[in-house]
Amino acid sequence: MIELIKQPWPWYFSGAMIVLIMLMLIFFGKSFGFSANLRTICSMAGAGKKHSFFNFNWKGQVWNLMFLLGSIIGGFIATRYLSTPAPMELSNQTVADLKELGIGFNGQLNPDQLFSLKALTNPGNLVMLLIGGFLVGFGSRYAGGCTSGHAISGLSNLQLPSLIAVIGFFLGGLMMTFLIMPLIF
Repeated sequence: MIELIKQPWPWYFSGAMIVLIMLMLIFFGKSFGFSANLRTICSMAGAGKKHSFFNFNWKGQVWNLMFLLGSIIGGFIATRYLSTPAPMELSNQTVADLKELGIGFNGQLNPDQLFSLKALTNPGNLVMLLIGGFLVGFGSRYAGGCTSGHAISGLSNLQLPSLIAVIGFFLGGLMMTFLIMPLIF
């Protein structure tokens, strides 16, 4: 059984599981999104006393916190016990493009030049990560949800604002990849 779990599964299995989860959420009148957990956690910590945005019944969102916790535990188990030590495969063109930007590829998911403790000693990397984190947090609040909430939950509910947000996410990603990243690196 473990060998079956360790093997790469076909892409359509994930799609079918997402459909199943979305149908269950729609049936129970819930909407999915990870960034909603940030509001719930702040509310649990008492932020509702300082700002009305956090003053809501957070107990109705415990299911989403459990989903978040399950995702963290599942990710830990998968990477620690079920992943194969084989390096990640990238296209030769992507490796060449990264090299041109000064980012080496060592077979790992995240480049060490950007995502390691040593990288945090570089002031440029630290500023880039802080600004990027701020923009993601601000953007998910300003857009009324994160990429998973809009792209999975919002689109499955046929919400026009989610379609507009997803188009914006893709345009922003393309602009970052082709216009901004070459300027930064």
